[in-house]
Amino acid sequence: MYNKEGKRSNFIVQGGILAITGVISRIIGLVYRIPLQKKIGDSGMGYYSAAFQIYSIMLIISSYSLPTAVSKLVAMRAAKGQYKNAKRILHGAMLFAVITGGAACFIVLFGADTMASNIMNLPKSAIALRVLAPTLLIVAVMGVLRGYFQGLGTMMPTAFSQLFEQIVNAVISVAAAIYLFEYGTKVSALLQDKSYSAAYGAAGGTLGTCTGALFGLLMLAVMYAFHNREMKKNVYNDPTVRSDSFPRILRILIITILPVILSSTIYNISDVLDQGMFGSVMSKRGLDEHDIASYWGIFSTKYKVIINVPVALANALCSSIMPSLTACVEQGKYKLARHKVRLGMRFVMIIAFPCAMGLSVLGRPILDMLFTGEIDEPAMLLRIGSATVILYSMSTLSNGVLQGINKLNIPVRNAAIALAIHMGALYLFIGVLDLKLYGVVMAVIIFALIICILNWISIGRYLSYRQEIRKTFLIPFTASAIMGVIIFLAYKLIGNVAGESLSTAISILIGVCVYFVSLILLKGVNEAEIRSFPGGDILAGIALTLRLIR
Repeated sequence: MYNKEGKRSNFIVQGGILAITGVISRIIGLVYRIPLQKKIGDSGMGYYSAAFQIYSIMLIISSYSLPTAVSKLVAMRAAKGQYKNAKRILHGAMLFAVITGGAACFIVLFGADTMASNIMNLPKSAIALRVLAPTLLIVAVMGVLRGYFQGLGTMMPTAFSQLFEQIVNAVISVAAAIYLFEYGTKVSALLQDKSYSAAYGAAGGTLGTCTGALFGLLMLAVMYAFHNREMKKNVYNDPTVRSDSFPRILRILIITILPVILSSTIYNISDVLDQGMFGSVMSKRGLDEHDIASYWGIFSTKYKVIINVPVALANALCSSIMPSLTACVEQGKYKLARHKVRLGMRFVMIIAFPCAMGLSVLGRPILDMLFTGEIDEPAMLLRIGSATVILYSMSTLSNGVLQGINKLNIPVRNAAIALAIHMGALYLFIGVLDLKLYGVVMAVIIFALIICILNWISIGRYLSYRQEIRKTFLIPFTASAIMGVIIFLAYKLIGNVAGESLSTAISILIGVCVYFVSLILLKGVNEAEIRSFPGGDILAGIALTLRLIR
């Protein structure tokens, strides 16, 4: 989009760069899970997911919010030209990361058995969890560097390091899973327990995560070394007399991080609680550990991983919009802040609606093309839960907006309310109605919906903001509905003369073209808005050539 001076909205461009690499990273994450799932099976993916959920909660508590906090604090000082203090924020945050990340690493390393047995109801997931433990320290340090670059207004280091990290992760995960699965098979034969092969295979997958994070950190360190030369000039010319002391920096970090930690923990702990309750209920109904792991492997791999690919866009834009909004608030530019929120929401919805529709219509052939084993159940899960793409995108962005305008406690309160309702709904769906995984998906929809409603009420109150409806929601929905009908018909027609994989791929390409044309003809975007998107000049050129815009 363009502002009054006719310049592009930089946070959309920066967020778009991060979004593209984020989506590519998620796609790589999806792609490597295909051979991983084929090798270690649904039960192995269940152990893999259980270990990751514990790891994710420990990461949130120890350092997940560090990039957010550091980018916010650095952006505040950079906006005032205080580069010395921005650098001191980096050093103080690095000390904080080593302490908290190191502590989390040791807790997971020595407490893996207790966590896996008592929280996840999958004792053998402790094997994969121990392998993940060092990653907590690595990611903490990496998060500080990413937050520092984001606070200075550049997403490139974060984007490229994420991509590099995921590529290394993919290669090592598959190779290590194959090796350790074979080792686990021998252990299973020796101990007469078939679940060890899957558990060790899952550990191989988590080894790739640790290795990828290490390489991502090394790449960021190299980028920082080059950047530091330029930063030294800014620090040298900085006239700031009063420097932030390290005790003050640590205190500000804790004050800034704590609400974000609480919000993120509540937001993400639902996954752990979902699996814990699901495992407990299923165990009481006579399912063994291997069967419970298989169920959760279906949910976490064949449903959630695919849903999370388009949601990566909202995560990226959240990282971009937060320091941008913070700078606006610091400078008293509330009108500009509202403008940025409006652009951010439109950009996210333009992507979220067609992704949700595509997964609803083509979910089954996509799953059949990617994975082995059970397909019918996860296909129905995608059909029911595709709306979470839209809801999670909205809730993620709205969390970032509230944090960006310094209302850090509001997302905590809203997430806590949503979590309480979610857990009640989950127990009703799986404990009383016995809906199994369908109940989990339905409860997740309720959770995300409540967060969306509460967050946008809060944004309206504190930012005097009203969301535009027609171009943000109605037109993207209508264009997506048109796309959905066309790709359904295309898939059926092409499927009669071509294989399922080919007809699915062609239908997706047709869907992209139909949505793009429909969005323009319905006047959902204009030329200036198209050009503001990443790769927008190419898209605008195509639209002009086809005379879709004048």
